[in-house]
Amino acid sequence: MAKNSPATLKNKTIYEVYVRNHTKSGTFKGIISDLLRIKNLGVDIIWFMPIHPIGRLNKKGTLGCPYSISDYTKINSEYGTEEDFKNLIETIHTMEMDVMIDVVYNHTSHDNVYKMEHPDYYYKTKEGNYGNKIADWSDIIDLDYNNHDLWQSQIDALKKWASLGVDGFRCDVAPIVPMEFWAEARMQLEEINPDIILLAETVEPHFLESVRNAGIPMASDSETYQVFDICYDYDTYGEMSNYLRGKCTLDYFLARKRLQEAIYPDNYVKLRYLENHDIPRAKKLIPNDSLLATWTSFMFFEKGAALLYSGQEVKATKQPSLFDKDPINWSKVDKPFISLIQRLSQLKKEAIFAAGRYMIHKPNVEGVIFATYATSTEVLYGIFNVESKTGILDLSINDNNYLPIPAIKDGDYKNLVTDDYIRIENQKILLREEAFIFKVKC
Repeated sequence: MAKNSPATLKNKTIYEVYVRNHTKSGTFKGIISDLLRIKNLGVDIIWFMPIHPIGRLNKKGTLGCPYSISDYTKINSEYGTEEDFKNLIETIHTMEMDVMIDVVYNHTSHDNVYKMEHPDYYYKTKEGNYGNKIADWSDIIDLDYNNHDLWQSQIDALKKWASLGVDGFRCDVAPIVPMEFWAEARMQLEEINPDIILLAETVEPHFLESVRNAGIPMASDSETYQVFDICYDYDTYGEMSNYLRGKCTLDYFLARKRLQEAIYPDNYVKLRYLENHDIPRAKKLIPNDSLLATWTSFMFFEKGAALLYSGQEVKATKQPSLFDKDPINWSKVDKPFISLIQRLSQLKKEAIFAAGRYMIHKPNVEGVIFATYATSTEVLYGIFNVESKTGILDLSINDNNYLPIPAIKDGDYKNLVTDDYIRIENQKILLREEAFIFKVKC
């Protein structure tokens, strides 16, 4: 099995870092001083938001947006030098973590080197001007992948970073860039690193539909999996957000989750998150500490790689500005919550998360998420009381005709989240507030 096969990626925890605002210094050297703490969270892969120079023409805010890039082959001097970045990569590798960087290939800044050297690389509006295919973002202009000369320039930039030691790429709005391009890029990258990781920022279904209705080609998640290892979970995040805001039922949200098992490749990997740099902080969306712990437990339990956005572990409520210096406040440390993340990230590494058949069931008590991973030798149960319900939960499973799950014997079972024991009798348990994850041998 390859180091980063789809199966093993389901055991991974990814940690997203915005260099500018992760530390007060906002530098690569500042990140090095925090690596041990990050490692101790159970992190396997560190994903750096764009590290490249930011365009100055039409920039937003005082410092500009990192997703408006002026040169794909250079380092943002605000963060340090290329040698500083290389040292950061090497330090991360010595700590047995991988490095992923953001690449933004749909668009560039207005003063990107391409615009001066290769103006034919760019999309033009009907009026013949530089612009955007989808919306009018003032600080960026779109590239045109109908020009195949652009392809190798972009791939060469990826190869440079892979040769420097970067283990993978998070690809911004990846589905709007042709899958044929990404396939060619992957083929050439695998010559440098056969275990290269490609993470696609896929999009919400309504956004995909609106883009296609505008006559612009865009790949669905299912198509994106032809090339990419991991796709975003935006096809269900909207339902989760709506549920937490009281705009849809838990059953509706979970029905969308179950659908993923039928519409994606059998071994698909989703990026599971409660927050990232584009959406509200989890603590903002789920202010109740007990429920935040329960939802965090479910996030790690889900099929796929788990994402932590820096600051999530200290329950940050403020989303750092993309355009200005706005460091995370690390002073408010909730040790029990950090311990929970550490426990969950270690649990995530168990083989059953990669090898088991994942199912979300329909429990007898509303307001509870009940899911399992099953192999021929063991079953991992996850119970998440997201509405703080009381009562008796029936653990017998009658909604699966393909992988029979044996009855649970009476006894005391260890909660892998809290280390306490819960009594099961006649396949029934008394509901508690905290998440309950336990394993049963077949």
